[in-house]
Amino acid sequence: MSDWPCGLSTGCYYRTPILEALPRVRDGGFTLIEVCSFPAHLDYHNRGQVEAAAAAIRDLGIVANSMHAPFADHIDISSGDRPQRENSVRELCLASDAAAALGCRYLVLHPGPEMAGRPTPENWYWRMQNAAESLNHVADRCRELGIILLLENMLPHLLFGHASDMLWLLGAIRGTGVGTCLDTGHAALSGDMPTVVHKLSGHLQMLHVNDNLGQYDDHLPPGDGHIDWLSLICQLNRQRFQGPLILELAGVGTPDEIMERARRARDFLADLSRRAAVEC
Repeated sequence: MSDWPCGLSTGCYYRTPILEALPRVRDGGFTLIEVCSFPAHLDYHNRGQVEAAAAAIRDLGIVANSMHAPFADHIDISSGDRPQRENSVRELCLASDAAAALGCRYLVLHPGPEMAGRPTPENWYWRMQNAAESLNHVADRCRELGIILLLENMLPHLLFGHASDMLWLLGAIRGTGVGTCLDTGHAALSGDMPTVVHKLSGHLQMLHVNDNLGQYDDHLPPGDGHIDWLSLICQLNRQRFQGPLILELAGVGTPDEIMERARRARDFLADLSRRAAVEC
């Protein structure tokens, strides 16, 4: 049976300040987390707030596996507008500093813009080149800080929404030590799920684990949607994947309801892993 660590993204409590959310996460039985950078949850610009969160993480006996870098319309490392691109890189480097202060091992980043619509073929290449050049600077900062930059596959209607985009970008980044985080919900919507683990296997460091019904990025608990989880776990086993599974669930309902879904998802994955040891 695979013994992958299962953690929880604090993004399910993105409306709650992180100092209030952390005890609830620990009391729910999760000691491995990904830190959400939503401003109402954690303002990574505020060094005092970051240091207070780092102290709380230590005091509660929690391990900060990763931090999700900020994503917003104004953050676009592929933009043709140089000032916007440079400002985006500065924001991501600030987030890298916060991740290091929190004791994170990884910084997970959406490499493309959040605006809907893939670029035209004429624009695709220069956007990819701009993203690669920007990421060289962010990756350099991460290496200086001793953390690992991970690129996350995005939704299929966005740039970097397919494994082929991710592989092109990984090849265009100069430095080594940049990996990937597989978002299962995004991969399912893009149609990449049957082959994405194999394609990213040499770079895959962790998973964002969530389910959907095949239409929207629902961030449901695994087992509540249409993803074939047994097939995915068998793929991970075949590739000898060793990283953590981070539950990235919707923040819908009361805090207790959110935590109940997270615990149920963790149990589902553990049971399925035992089944996969027999059936794969």
